Amino acid sequence: MRLWNPVGVREFAALARDPVFRGRGIPHGDGRAVLLIPGFLSGDWSMLIMSNWLQRIGYTPYMSGINFNIHHSEHLIAGLRKRLAAVRAEADGRVSLVGHSRGGVLAKVLSSRMPDSVEQVIGLGSPFANQFDVAALTNVAVGVIRAAGELRFGRSFRAEGRFAHELRQAPAVPTTSIYTRSDEVVNFRSCLRPDIPAISVWGGHNGLVVNPEVYRLLGRLLARPRRPAS
Repeated sequence: MRLWNPVGVREFAALARDPVFRGRGIPHGDGRAVLLIPGFLSGDWSMLIMSNWLQRIGYTPYMSGINFNIHHSEHLIAGLRKRLAAVRAEADGRVSLVGHSRGGVLAKVLSSRMPDSVEQVIGLGSPFANQFDVAALTNVAVGVIRAAGELRFGRSFRAEGRFAHELRQAPAVPTTSIYTRSDEVVNFRSCLRPDIPAISVWGGHNGLVVNPEVYRLLGRLLARPRRPAS
């Protein structure tokens, strides 16, 4: 769930000054693949700064192929399955998934359907506990998109029983929730689940994709030893 907000400017200004943006103070990557999934009302363009940073510090980032994250979840998952399969065939090992907001929710369900292809899932402001627990303004946007989806596809976000069921299940791969208590789009409590480790950072929802504290955490989480082959 992502609505544009200039608060992201503050986080990016802090990131540009922070040594982590130049790869200092974090482990260097070993070339492993990272698939980035954007949030609601957003697209791959929102993850470009993160993608360029990941490449600079030694990872191989891939975009999701999502131009505008507004479709119902099963439609998006179908495209992401194909994208993940293509990345997995090209990558040396499993693929880490980093999703912003709704992108993290999609990543969690994708990992449950293709666990052998996923190394870990990292959600940024992702409502893993309740994907509809969002701010009033975001709910208005969801309502508009839901109505459009019903007209085009004959189904709404809330009608996706299988997707909702899989989201509620325990993670199939290591999963981490990075969230902010100052979130103005998602209720931060919906990012918290007893079966998913959570880490709080400063800043706003939209700024999570350019937040230096998030980048520092990503540098450490992505460098964790790979899981043994199944």
